[in-house]
Amino acid sequence: MRTSMPRLAPADEANLVLDHSGQVNVFLVAGLLTHGGFVGDDGVLDLPALRTALQSRISRLPSLRRVAVPAGRGHAWAEVPPDLEHHVRLVEAEEAVVALERRCGELMTVPLARDRPLWELLLVPGGDLTDAAFILRIHHAIADGMSAVALVHELFNPEERRTLSGDVPVDAPTDHGRSGRAGESARRVRRLGFGLRRVLTTISGRGVPPTVLLGERSPNRGVALVDVDLGALTSRARSFGATVNDALLASVAAGFEAALRAAGEQVPATLAVSSPVALRRHGSASNQVGVMLVRLPLAGTGPDDRLRLIAARTMAEKVRARQQGTLELMRGPLGARLMDGVGHRQHLVAGFVTNVPGPAETMRLAGAPITAIWPVAVLAANVRIGVAATSYAGRLRCGVHFDARNVPGAAFAAAMQNELACLDDRSRKAHFERDAS
Repeated sequence: MRTSMPRLAPADEANLVLDHSGQVNVFLVAGLLTHGGFVGDDGVLDLPALRTALQSRISRLPSLRRVAVPAGRGHAWAEVPPDLEHHVRLVEAEEAVVALERRCGELMTVPLARDRPLWELLLVPGGDLTDAAFILRIHHAIADGMSAVALVHELFNPEERRTLSGDVPVDAPTDHGRSGRAGESARRVRRLGFGLRRVLTTISGRGVPPTVLLGERSPNRGVALVDVDLGALTSRARSFGATVNDALLASVAAGFEAALRAAGEQVPATLAVSSPVALRRHGSASNQVGVMLVRLPLAGTGPDDRLRLIAARTMAEKVRARQQGTLELMRGPLGARLMDGVGHRQHLVAGFVTNVPGPAETMRLAGAPITAIWPVAVLAANVRIGVAATSYAGRLRCGVHFDARNVPGAAFAAAMQNELACLDDRSRKAHFERDAS
């Protein structure tokens, strides 16, 4: 094993810190496969053919051939060819999406082995009348949301040009009111001041009352898969000057309200969530995301008003998050250790919500068409519920990850689905009325 490779970037090192007992820092993607390629008409999976197809692709993806080995006070990347007999393997057959949800929940408590490259692809056989499935797990030390989507596309469809669907991140606007050295100095002072406030808020911020949404997590995890037509949702969001991500946040607000009512708790006027914001890529770090804090309106707010309020709040927060860059405490391992420690008693956010644009076209895994994909995000600190979403082939697909022993996750997911369907239906009705006129 060679240890002369580059050291981990500080932000990637920070993501190793956040991976420990009770907190598996892995990005999971689950999907359905229909017959074709290595998936036979009888549902039998030809794993040797799949491994052969993946071998050449992995040779072009260094992050899938690396192990983090100790180097001084941190780690360095050492190249270790993956054993595809281990990394690409079968698990027991499943016959329903509900069973796939259960398996995803179980895997969110199982760490990836540190002595192997930090990923695995699990295949779930189907049958004559049922789709096969896959579960891809990638450690956050080698990929944030945007780079994970790029990895998935290169692993599955290396020959095709990637087209993203949904909201594509844009660079933050610059300050045109000032120029030269004085303008840059002023921007640095503003970023420094905001960064200091953000660190203090992260450490000591309050705002979420005592609730089942926060606390020590049990190992009993649940996952619920939700989806909606992307075109209709985009149209509805734009009619309010909002984005797909704003509509997603509105549905999450409905989910929080339903979960709190199901738990017999009082519903507050607002709850804050943490939501990552893609940054302009530069440098060698695999993790390059900003973070915005979004207060979601809950009690007494209808779908339309909720969407308007969220759109107004995220418009400014996204710009500020991109200007500020990576969350200060996630810029290196020392800050991550501090955040990991104080996170177990934080009352700043009630949940995590992430949304990454995915491919607009249908992908294939070794010739097998992928009919659906859902992402599942990490639960960290004392947060017991999180939502991850990605756009894929005309639909927005979401994974709701929750502590099944403490949080009414089914109520959350059902309300979230209803809110998305409400926005979808209103968009369809508006489209029909325009056509009729």
